Amino acid sequence: MSRLAVILCAFVLPIAGCSCGDDPGADDGGGTGDGGDRDGATGDTGNGGNTDGGGGDDCGGITAIVRDFDVSHSDFQDENPGHEEGLVQDRLDDERKPIYAHGDEHRGGIDDSDSFRQWYRNVDGVNQSFEITLPLTEASPGQFVFDDDHFFPLDGMGFGMSGRDAEDTERNFHFTSEIHIGFVYEGGETFTFRGDDDLWLFIDDRLVIDLGGVHGALERTIDLDDLGLTPGQRYPMDIFHAERHTSASNFRIETTIQCFVDPILI
Repeated sequence: MSRLAVILCAFVLPIAGCSCGDDPGADDGGGTGDGGDRDGATGDTGNGGNTDGGGGDDCGGITAIVRDFDVSHSDFQDENPGHEEGLVQDRLDDERKPIYAHGDEHRGGIDDSDSFRQWYRNVDGVNQSFEITLPLTEASPGQFVFDDDHFFPLDGMGFGMSGRDAEDTERNFHFTSEIHIGFVYEGGETFTFRGDDDLWLFIDDRLVIDLGGVHGALERTIDLDDLGLTPGQRYPMDIFHAERHTSASNFRIETTIQCFVDPILI
């Protein structure tokens, strides 16, 4: 099994793509939390492969912000409602974050808009933020994959171990993942995600895959030709994921997009 580089971020990325920068959206309580002293530590990548592929050195991986939450958070390790679409609005807010669609109403194991707002923002005492790289491997010509059926990138970090997986191994569940990247649409590309729990994929500021809720591994594929995109134009892609409940964690990306780059924000 290959290894996944897990790097404690001293700052938060606004664009978790191929470069690093300050996060204008990290103003809810500020800070990242220190998460221990494991700068440069490694984590389990499952079948993620090596960093080659994806069209060259600048395209070989996707950078993500992963935020660890304590098990006491109301939206984690609570009920198990299953797959539920419509938990978030179909457009992002001005900070390129998803918006909870039900205000003060409890839906899909989410307390309300205030609790959901903490998922993808740094909040002192509530979460701790880390940067990880998801290496893309060229599984077949023109097809790039990251695949991890034991996706626990923060084991031994953050708030520490919080449950056991199906093999009775102690793991750090209860985290969210946030990715902001861009790509140049050429025509004919597809993007597939398989995993659990919540996953929302936005392309060109539109929700195109909705796998919200606490559920087992589910898979969806989007054909980019169906989105009315213009060949040769660059588009943003925003991915939001949450692992909210024991006892499994799967994360698989499969795409024919040849290279991911920093997006042009719209």
